[in-house]
Amino acid sequence: MPSAPLEWSDLPVFLAIAREGTLGAAARRLGQSQPTMGRRLRALEEATGSALFQRTADGFVLTDEGALLLRHAERMETEAQALSRELAGSEQRLEGMLRVTCSDWFGRVILAPMLAAFHLRHPGVVVETLTDPRVYSLARREADLVLRIAPFDEPEVIARRLTTVPYALYAPEGYGPLRDDVPVVVMDTGFGGMPDVGWLMESLPSARIVGRSNSREMQAQLCALGTGLAVLPKPLGAATPGLVEIDLGVAPPTRDTWLGYHRDLRRLPRLRALVDLIVESVEVR
Repeated sequence: MPSAPLEWSDLPVFLAIAREGTLGAAARRLGQSQPTMGRRLRALEEATGSALFQRTADGFVLTDEGALLLRHAERMETEAQALSRELAGSEQRLEGMLRVTCSDWFGRVILAPMLAAFHLRHPGVVVETLTDPRVYSLARREADLVLRIAPFDEPEVIARRLTTVPYALYAPEGYGPLRDDVPVVVMDTGFGGMPDVGWLMESLPSARIVGRSNSREMQAQLCALGTGLAVLPKPLGAATPGLVEIDLGVAPPTRDTWLGYHRDLRRLPRLRALVDLIVESVEVR
């Protein structure tokens, strides 16, 4: 039987452990210490009167009681997030914070000038930009606005195609004639299925892969420093000193960039103002 009152604040701890599988990963997700996570989990198990996880060598596995709690905790989390979004969406002042996520190169080359212009118009709004490759959840308010190359299929997301980005093959300035075994820098193995990687291997079948990175910025710098040729978004190539385009007769595939935000925030004035500015800026480019 439960021997202590259940603390609602322990449920996010439980959800993080269930999703991450270890105390360490869950602690990093929530920004807490591992001992704190363990202590709060023990308190929750004491409050529910049940062992919620089976501790194994590979991590934490839900017990039947834990699976039951997970279903309820996820519904509670969904309702709390919906309330947060609706409250945020009802705000009528252009101040507060917006969290925007995009790729590293897009943030520096495309988005940064737009955010600078936005700040001049709305100095009361603080925009936090996240440029790591993680996929952020709009439903969980991990981000308010997402700019990415993959279309959105979530029914609760309002999305639009923002722009089509052309790509080109680049070499460092002064690069000589192409050899059969030309060195190239490509995406990391996790992104090996990207269209530009396939185009490059088809166009230069004897090329030697000498470097990989999930960062377009890193690829551009390695190319400029002479490590190898790289397929890059043309806006990034143009903004990186020391690069020249290489014409192989057929251009690499283009990629669409999509913009999305949760429908519950569609009436949030500061988000609407930022979306409008981004769309207007792209249209006049």
